[in-house]
Amino acid sequence: MSALVRGGLDLLRGGVIGVAEIIPGVSGGTVALLVGIYDTLIGSAASLVRSLRHLWSSQRRAVLGSELRALPWSRLLVIALGMIIGIVLGAAAIEPLIVEYPELTRAFFAGLILASLAVPLRMMGWPLRPTEWAIVVAVAAVVATVLGVPPLTQSDPSAFVVVGSAAVAVCALVLPGVSGSFLLLTLGVYEPTLAAVNSRDFGYLGFFIVGAIVGLASFVLALQWLLTHRRRVTLVVMTGLLAGSLRALWPWQTDERVLLAATPGDILPALGWAVFGIIIVAGLMAAEIRRQRRGDAAS
Repeated sequence: MSALVRGGLDLLRGGVIGVAEIIPGVSGGTVALLVGIYDTLIGSAASLVRSLRHLWSSQRRAVLGSELRALPWSRLLVIALGMIIGIVLGAAAIEPLIVEYPELTRAFFAGLILASLAVPLRMMGWPLRPTEWAIVVAVAAVVATVLGVPPLTQSDPSAFVVVGSAAVAVCALVLPGVSGSFLLLTLGVYEPTLAAVNSRDFGYLGFFIVGAIVGLASFVLALQWLLTHRRRVTLVVMTGLLAGSLRALWPWQTDERVLLAATPGDILPALGWAVFGIIIVAGLMAAEIRRQRRGDAAS
């Protein structure tokens, strides 16, 4: 694969992750798993955090430059550019869809997440043990309960609230099954953040970026350790997170997150969009499997 084609694919992958990050209920970490760059993002972020720690040690500061140069910057910057483009374009396009067609939009996202359950299950291998199924059910129940809490409302959040909310929400970028936008919605800062992206409010966005950096630096090392040393149980928990997040994407619910019954005439269109989401994820998974097989054959 040529460098140009690889760069184009990474730009597209970043764009898809960026769009996912602004959709309540959809996890950017899940999408990173689907498009095959999850381990790259986690490993690079953890390496960057460890490298920057050398700034506080005069004896180790000399190795900082070599460690930073060892990171795949050309790929990371392309992915980051794609994410920025995805966030900007997605914020402009998805906001009216959520407003005008909330049931169908949620049904489509639910199809994406439902099919995404196959990702951590495939990474673990089949079948799961009874204790692992119990963990999946327990985690899913906790997440579904939390996602049923009515959202807060903050029309003009303070800088402290923006930084803190971003620090919490950015964990969703590296934790499949957790939606950063949904966390922002729960904390009451989703609409102000979306408005800041669309209006290019760089003051607000600056505070948000600071919070995201703090949250990422605090969380990514722990997650990488878990994926390295406790990989299977971590993936079991991720499966529960994904399953529980479906609570947020039930198509028929009030603004206070009270679930409603579907009317007969609405079921078929919603089901069609959910199936469409499943097909998209299945296609992404098939493409990733083919890519892995080609890589294994080449090596």
